[in-house]
Amino acid sequence: MEFKEIVANRREITSFLTKPIPYDVLERILSSGYLAPTGNNLPSREFIVVNDKEMLQTLSKTTPYVSWLNEASFAIVITGRPDVSKYWIQDSSIASSFIWLSAVNEGIGCAFGAVLNTTDEKESEQRETYVKEALAIPSNRRVLAILGLGYPNEKPKEKVLPDLSEIIYYGKFGENEI
Repeated sequence: MEFKEIVANRREITSFLTKPIPYDVLERILSSGYLAPTGNNLPSREFIVVNDKEMLQTLSKTTPYVSWLNEASFAIVITGRPDVSKYWIQDSSIASSFIWLSAVNEGIGCAFGAVLNTTDEKESEQRETYVKEALAIPSNRRVLAILGLGYPNEKPKEKVLPDLSEIIYYGKFGENEI
């Protein structure tokens, strides 16, 4: 698939088939996250791959918004290392995007479950602690998100996007021409 098609076809998939993802496909998807850039090339993010059904059920209770993990074939928990880089959020987010786009390229559906909540420190601490305890993640790591992966159960609806003129400006904010 051409990159432009991959980006255009990316959707959040929250309903998955029970069809297993082959190991080589999963490895290619993970490789994309591994190859994602990081600030100063520091290893500020890590990935925990989960396919145990009981653990997926446990993780589905992290927030009310990730119940779809019950249907996922795999979850990839993305952790960050603030002790390694002050850019761990950006680095982890970029890796998430690379993983998601790689999944689309492989015909795999993906959903993003935010664990880190930058506007509510107490809620973020609850969510992160829950995931850390479930997966034995060291206390010096932060948990950015959980990505759920699986073959899509249905074709997603067409994207409805705002007009480009509402999003892209040239030269100065609000200017729509070069």
